Amino acid sequence: MTIRNGLLHEARWVASPNFGPRPLTDDISLLVIHNISLPPGQFGSGDIERFFRNQLDKSAHPYFETIAELKVSSHLLIERDGTVIQFVNFNDRSWHAGASEFCGRDNCNDYSIGIELEGTDDTPYTAEQYHVLADITASLLKVYPALTEDRITGHNNIAPGRKTDPGPAFDWLRYRSEVTAFIEEQA
Repeated sequence: MTIRNGLLHEARWVASPNFGPRPLTDDISLLVIHNISLPPGQFGSGDIERFFRNQLDKSAHPYFETIAELKVSSHLLIERDGTVIQFVNFNDRSWHAGASEFCGRDNCNDYSIGIELEGTDDTPYTAEQYHVLADITASLLKVYPALTEDRITGHNNIAPGRKTDPGPAFDWLRYRSEVTAFIEEQA
């Protein structure tokens, strides 16, 4: 994967208005893995894209009435088939983590990159998603030197009690093994 000027060239660009500047532009030092499905448990609806762009139709599903006013985003979304959408430049602050803390430091949005996987806590992720996520991760580790393999975590770890994603269905060993393979391939 190729990252230049904060953009993943293999991703489809869909700008979200839900972002801002980072307090420190050279402090990208955390990668947070999430999951999302809209409506809950359904895939391929296009509603995630609408949600991150503040264009969700509240009348389309009862659940949407509870979230339509939220202003959230993520840097990337990896769909079930491995398609990647970028909503926010990596060099900007996306609004993915909410109230959060990692290693004693709060406001994870300030210094993290957020990647959403289309999925649920208990639905196995696809081989395509693991492959693409690992490839992107290896590229991010190369481009952002403050981001290291020990600074990759799930949303559940930075917002315990509030968030559970990416959930027990996410295979951390498989993911880390694939990241290592991409790093060795790039060396």
